[in-house]
Amino acid sequence: MRFLRSSTTAAALLASTLAPRPAAAAPDTPLPHAKPPAEPSHDAPPAAPSHDTPPAAPSHDAPPAAPPRDTPPAALVPPAPLTALGADYPDGAHGDATVRLVLTVNADGTVRSAIAEEGPEPFASAAMAAATSFRFAPATRDGAPVAAKIRVEVRFIEAAPPAPPSASAPAPAPAPERPTRAPGLPPEAPRSLEVTVRGELPAPGVSSLSRGEVRIVPGAFGDPFRAIEMLPGVTPIVSGLPFFYVRGSPPGNVGYFLDGVRVPYLYHLGLGPSVVHPGIVDRVDLYPGGYPARHGRYAGGIVSGETTPPLPYWHGEGMLRLVDVGGLVEGPFAGGRGVALVGGRYSYTALLLSLAAPEVALDYWDYQARLSYEIVPEGRVSLFAFGAHDFLATDEDGERTTLFDTTFHRIDLRYDHAYGRGSALRGALTLGHDETGIGGDQKALTRSLGARLTLAHRLPDETTIRAGIDAVVDDNEIDLDTDAGGPPDDDFLSSRVDLTVGGYIESDIAVTSRLRITPGLRLDLYRSDDTVALAVDPRLSARLSLGRGVTFVQAHGLASQLPSFVVPIPGFRPGLDGGLQRSFQSSAGLEVALPEDITATVSVFHNAFFNMTDALGSLGLDSIEDAFTLRALGAATGVELSAHRKLTRRVGGFASYTLSRSTRSIGRSRQVSSFDRAHVANVALTYDFGRGYRAGGRFVFYSGLPQKIGGATLPPLGGVPGGSGPLAGGAPRWERLPPFFRLDVRLEKRWPIGKSGWLSLVLDVLNSTLSKETMPGMCDAFSSCEPTEFGPVTIPNFGLEGGF
Repeated sequence: MRFLRSSTTAAALLASTLAPRPAAAAPDTPLPHAKPPAEPSHDAPPAAPSHDTPPAAPSHDAPPAAPPRDTPPAALVPPAPLTALGADYPDGAHGDATVRLVLTVNADGTVRSAIAEEGPEPFASAAMAAATSFRFAPATRDGAPVAAKIRVEVRFIEAAPPAPPSASAPAPAPAPERPTRAPGLPPEAPRSLEVTVRGELPAPGVSSLSRGEVRIVPGAFGDPFRAIEMLPGVTPIVSGLPFFYVRGSPPGNVGYFLDGVRVPYLYHLGLGPSVVHPGIVDRVDLYPGGYPARHGRYAGGIVSGETTPPLPYWHGEGMLRLVDVGGLVEGPFAGGRGVALVGGRYSYTALLLSLAAPEVALDYWDYQARLSYEIVPEGRVSLFAFGAHDFLATDEDGERTTLFDTTFHRIDLRYDHAYGRGSALRGALTLGHDETGIGGDQKALTRSLGARLTLAHRLPDETTIRAGIDAVVDDNEIDLDTDAGGPPDDDFLSSRVDLTVGGYIESDIAVTSRLRITPGLRLDLYRSDDTVALAVDPRLSARLSLGRGVTFVQAHGLASQLPSFVVPIPGFRPGLDGGLQRSFQSSAGLEVALPEDITATVSVFHNAFFNMTDALGSLGLDSIEDAFTLRALGAATGVELSAHRKLTRRVGGFASYTLSRSTRSIGRSRQVSSFDRAHVANVALTYDFGRGYRAGGRFVFYSGLPQKIGGATLPPLGGVPGGSGPLAGGAPRWERLPPFFRLDVRLEKRWPIGKSGWLSLVLDVLNSTLSKETMPGMCDAFSSCEPTEFGPVTIPNFGLEGGF
């Protein structure tokens, strides 16, 4: 397994801010794209006049009647909305916000463009994206349809558990009747109308990072996926490498998804930015365990990224940094019904390393492209393609040793249709190509074809039902030289065709005004060669309001997965021999709203793993050569704490702490996991000094790994921390290695350019303290288990960022 060991060891969009203006009117009919209905406010103040913009439409449910006969010939009849003007509450966002939009309405009643006059991200992007589906009775002049501009205000309100009914509470006042006008009078002056959008409650236990915050996390280089490291329950393997244990599950058991598409890995090697340009990522969700039934086929955690919706106006951003250059641009076509996006990054680290470390070769690139077109009202077809390449090798005595050479591509063709209140349908076909080169002509290749259909439907009583089915065919091709260290078992890695078919159903049910439960069931059928396995994974989560600002949450479920490696390696997919990995995941805790807009959580969890493949965590229970086919039992128990004040505030912060213990066992042998870290803590603070100056810091601490101290000079194979074999020369003493800490720093100066452009000078340093990490020594007949110092892994990232 030489090639496997080598590879594992190598291992915001801007808000357009102009002077605020009052908003336009909107009706209270349901909006197909909105999760709850948009609720108009009939007591909003009148809109201020605009010299260059026609007045906004009056707030009536029906289109305005034709102008009366005595209307002056040049009188302008403003657009009247035919659908409610609202938007989905952005997933992963927090708090309330108001967005004011300027809409350009075409002569056919469609929206040509939407610009946010005022409003924070991600709410501004959500409102602008939803505005493309608005429909109006067009403005008319002299009876002829004309294009016009109107203003709309959308107010977002974060969901909260409903307050319990009170017998003493006064009955609500009847809604005032809509005022009427006498026939023949000119249209009354338009009024501003708030459109209220209430967000859905997040799944219990999920941790979400919004795009506005993750772009300013110190040490994350503006990358949404790198910021996962600071969330509770996440334990790094080594500082600086973007591979993590999540609640005791190894990196190979953590699933990565982007827009529902399975991705082999989310991080470039070496410096570790994600394989997706940060400008297209809307939010990142971490499901550490007990996740909804719509997520599956992994026995550990789930990292789910969602891309930004198509935005029908020209915008873009770019970066020029010490290690790479990248950019992204998006704009409309076909009168705004279509939107095209293209982006990517390229690393020139090979040039820098040739000066500092000529024996190391490191290179990476990635790309993203998306075409989206509205073919029918509320129906949109999209083609999304993305991919990445990583290469890492060493040159010694004129001979190149390839440590990592991976490439993957994805093409996802999908159709989305929204209807009713918070209901949506998606059908998609996905093509995949994963490849890893081992050196010379050796490679592992997986070509995949997948199809999926998902449905979310909201009933009149606010119960939401979600269901989906999908199938994936993987054609695995392995070309390895077994004489040069290939796999010892032909069945472990072999050329074959795998088939996976599955489905799920779940429902979010309001049992009482305080209690919501979400039962779910997931079924997956796996076939590999002549081996077939069935996974039946029930899930159950609940939210119980205990009082104002205090919610009790819990999540439980079974999860199943095919065999895996320590870290995800594109193209390498072990066969089904030995059966599925399985886990039982359970957690419970409190979510508390504190003063000063601080939210806090406390959770306890217990995960049990069965028939798992964890070559790193199980070291010491068997020989190293058998570690990749080893099956073990495992468990992880712990407590997680977090406190969060949005980092985009003038003073923002995030703190998390995880106390846990992870174990592995085979038969009667049991040990603490070789990568168990009892204490992991992160504290991040940011401060906006004004005038475009912002500074932040992040302190990272975690306890050391277990290591044998003393004992025999020549221990047997497998004599590593917690190992069970007898040792000549006396029993060893097991201790924790020294803890590790580091300080990340981020400094930024931003200059506005024009109405919506900006330019930033950013210095972002991971491990500014130059801290070194102590790692356990290898224990075999040729080494004495002495710990070694690793690093320092210090990455300074200095460059220019800008956008329009």
